[in-house]
Amino acid sequence: MDVWSEIFNFSDYAELLPLLKNSIIACVVLGIMGGMIGVFVMMRDMAFAVHGVSELSFAGAAVSLLLGTSVVTGSLIGSLVAALLIGVLGSRARDRNSVTAVLMPFGLGLGILCLGLYHGRAANKFGLLTGQIVAIDDPQIKSLIIISSVVAIGLVVVWRPLLFASADADVAAARGVPVGLMSIVFMILLGLAVAVSVQIVGALLVLSLLVTPAAAALRVSASPLVVPLLSTAFALTASVGGILLAAGSSVPISPYITSISFAIYLVCRMIAAPRQRRRTSAPVTA
Repeated sequence: MDVWSEIFNFSDYAELLPLLKNSIIACVVLGIMGGMIGVFVMMRDMAFAVHGVSELSFAGAAVSLLLGTSVVTGSLIGSLVAALLIGVLGSRARDRNSVTAVLMPFGLGLGILCLGLYHGRAANKFGLLTGQIVAIDDPQIKSLIIISSVVAIGLVVVWRPLLFASADADVAAARGVPVGLMSIVFMILLGLAVAVSVQIVGALLVLSLLVTPAAAALRVSASPLVVPLLSTAFALTASVGGILLAAGSSVPISPYITSISFAIYLVCRMIAAPRQRRRTSAPVTA
């Protein structure tokens, strides 16, 4: 019973909620950005790459924490380096997975080394792995809004050619779309998105915002208009719902966000299951 009271305890909820204004704003911003970019992550089959970028982002943040410099800047540098390496060296899916698999243990190992050498607050170290949204301050929320806005505006500007290149790169190239440039631009935007997400949900759980909502949306629709809207709605539900539940407990926000995201995904799979069965059982006509 004590365990449940730590997970769900709303006795002081009314007093705590006004203190989470920055956290709620951060969740809304991340939900919108994560829902938008997650569609392209799934279309380009780059869920594994997101995890690789997050590990280098974690390493950059850990190095900055050890050196006493800006954690946000370190996270951004780590993310962008990883994103550009994956984008340049991994033009094909197999190469991309290989580069990602090489970067992941290096980033994680470097980050753990720096955290082991860091003798400051343990909460700072733990937050890089699992997030610390309840401790977000005004400078952090400003940088988060600025970077997320850059990502969202960048996606809007390149949405049509990027969508075409993600759906069928060969046909897009034949039609004159600069597929290589679109790949680099997307990886830069992805690096920025991962960097700000790591600051909130942590390096280990960033997939819950940048992958799971879009994966759920693609289960129930294939429309190029409906999928981004559903993905954004799912990401907002998970992020905002997570902070609202975490406000009434002593548990970090990350388990709530990941659990809500997973529950949405399961519901979407169940909704799509009958349609999938009908499709596979339909007779093939000559």
